[in-house]
Amino acid sequence: MTPYVQPPEPLALYGPEFAADPRDHYRRLRGHGPLAPVRLAPGIDALLVTDYQAAVDLLRDTHTFTKDPRAWQATVPDDSPVLPVLGHRPTALFSDGDVHARYRDAINDSLALMEPHALRAEVARVARRLIGEFAATGDADLIAQYARRLPLHVFVTWFGVEPGDGERIVNGIAGMFNSTENATTAYADLVEVVTELVAARRARPRRDLTSYLLGHPAGLDNDETVRQITLIMSAGHDPTTNLIGNALLHMLTDARYAGSLHGGAMTAHEAINEVLWQDPPLANLGAHYPRHDTEFHGVRLRAGQLVLVSYAAANTRSVPGPSDSAVRSGASAHLAWSAGPHRCPAKQPALLIAMTAIEQLTSQLCDAELAVPAGGLKWRPGPFHRALIRLPVRFTPVDMSAEAHRHRTAGEAADGQQAVSIGP
Repeated sequence: MTPYVQPPEPLALYGPEFAADPRDHYRRLRGHGPLAPVRLAPGIDALLVTDYQAAVDLLRDTHTFTKDPRAWQATVPDDSPVLPVLGHRPTALFSDGDVHARYRDAINDSLALMEPHALRAEVARVARRLIGEFAATGDADLIAQYARRLPLHVFVTWFGVEPGDGERIVNGIAGMFNSTENATTAYADLVEVVTELVAARRARPRRDLTSYLLGHPAGLDNDETVRQITLIMSAGHDPTTNLIGNALLHMLTDARYAGSLHGGAMTAHEAINEVLWQDPPLANLGAHYPRHDTEFHGVRLRAGQLVLVSYAAANTRSVPGPSDSAVRSGASAHLAWSAGPHRCPAKQPALLIAMTAIEQLTSQLCDAELAVPAGGLKWRPGPFHRALIRLPVRFTPVDMSAEAHRHRTAGEAADGQQAVSIGP
């Protein structure tokens, strides 16, 4: 084993400085080798994997590493702002082996019910309705008015959430990823909403994903069902919002998309794929913990030590250049969806939602442009995500009043059902 070397001072991955320029932080971290010390919040340190091959090795090594954080968590204050993201719950994300397989099967089977054609049609319908609400004004914030609201509708609809609870879900998810002093309260409110939903569906099942999870052969109890749903929502809503926002920003600022967002040389698919390489919506996560003292890629690790993967930093170690066909082909090996047994199970629904959202927007507002200089855009703080606060744009006003009324009426009818049709 290599001699012990005193690590450098951890580099902070929280606050406005990191949010404004994460790439500079990753560049500095790479100077310390494949793993480097970082600080996720005051007093909460970890090692961050910034090397692509080391990241892949970590994500696939179930023998050396566990996903169960409880040994590490015992050393962290109960009110730590990172616990809503990293703290143990009975879910697929924090388990290994047979327990992980049981939860993962329930999640995979429930997501498989989101039939692509029905999902695309629903997303397109809601996208047109949302665009119709601001198309005539000539300006909009595409995060607050579009990218955040569209995935929310998907979850409200498919899980059968009461429409009035939608904002609580969004605020709970955003608060936990921001990892500020309010993170614990935000996550607790998210859990409360879902707990009430699960209790209601246990008493009176409906044709929605919540009822399906409760009836799944895995035999999930109420708390396990609550935790799988909060995992699906938190891992689905915020990252999908960020993917839509980051891809739209990419299209608005990259010269290869200039001239017209609609019918341009580069497509929404290509923009999304490039963002997944260069600015993945979940930048740093993939928490793992050594089962025993070990050495990994030349770095000594303690049993139970927190090790995170920087998908963003690792990607840039293998990212093709802008003209490389591998970027645009979709046959890429980026880590935005993670890898190994905990690879994201919702890749296809997330891509479909993001693709449809962007195609609908660019087909309606084809001359949209940033309303502020790109350098003036602000990013949400937090160590885990890459997320715009606002994306202000201006465009030629479009009169969609008749179409907006038609889709609003259809939307109200659909929303009144409280759920999509699941199963026979």
